[in-house]
Amino acid sequence: MEKTLIRIHPVSDPEAEYFLQVSWEKDISSGFGIILTDGEYAWTGTVSEAEISREAADMEMNREKYVEELKKALIFGEESAGKYNFTVSVDEENAQCHFSYERNLKDGSFRLGSLKLQKVSHPADVVKELIGYCLDCLGGLQVKNEHLQKENERLFCDLSDVEKRLEKCVEAKEELEADLYNRFVLVLNEKKTKIRNLQKLLNEAKELAVDTQCTRDSIATTQMATEKEDDYDGSTEEESENLIQSSLPSAPERRDSLLGSPDVISTAPRRKRRQRTMNPAGTEAKIATYETEMLAKEKTDLSSQKTAGKHSPDVMSLETLENTCEPEDLFDDI
Repeated sequence: MEKTLIRIHPVSDPEAEYFLQVSWEKDISSGFGIILTDGEYAWTGTVSEAEISREAADMEMNREKYVEELKKALIFGEESAGKYNFTVSVDEENAQCHFSYERNLKDGSFRLGSLKLQKVSHPADVVKELIGYCLDCLGGLQVKNEHLQKENERLFCDLSDVEKRLEKCVEAKEELEADLYNRFVLVLNEKKTKIRNLQKLLNEAKELAVDTQCTRDSIATTQMATEKEDDYDGSTEEESENLIQSSLPSAPERRDSLLGSPDVISTAPRRKRRQRTMNPAGTEAKIATYETEMLAKEKTDLSSQKTAGKHSPDVMSLETLENTCEPEDLFDDI
């Protein structure tokens, strides 16, 4: 059986003090017993489950809600908050006590319940019972308090151990962070150095590629210029040779011209100067070689003619021609 003990002050006599004990088996909704005493007299009574249902129906209130109101009024003792009022009326003739309890509202109050309590013939036994109950509750509270104190001490010890472990963890964490930071700095510096070296190699490779490209471009430009010069020189030499061959007469015609025209004024020096200014160096060398060959052939022809007819007028005119013109002057026309 469960019990609870509260102290109440009736509305009719606020100076008076009563002790109210409520007991029940399983739940207060199944019925409960009441003992009321002022220390000198005692009254007792019971409330059945049917009476609880009847009171809830009379107030048109849900039964569960009504039971909750009973718990707040009789068990939790919320009269100190002014929410509930108690009324005690003693009838000495009938040895009864009329006890009622109400719920305060803003505009008024409504009665939760009332019952008639019977006077106890031996109130000292009731007072002893209440004192025993109070002592039992006090003992239980002391045991509970001791248990809570031990639990609190254990929790404090655990808290101290946790704090120490936490401090060690914090120190280990700081050491680990410092170590990792140092390692990270080393790795970062190595990576920076490697990146710098790679950038340096990349720049050198770029410069080398640029230099190589410039060299290739210059070589290609030089080759193109050389090929153009070679093409120009070859075309010039071919044109010069064709011009020389077309302008030169054949050997018999040249011999007849020389023999038949002894008084022709030579214009070789002027043509020689013109050729020197017009022809390039390679063409002059080829012309000189060609003149030497032709001179040798002319000498051979002249020797054969001298042998064939020594006293002919042609020989005399050839001798006169030889005395007036040198071979070089004759072949300057070339």
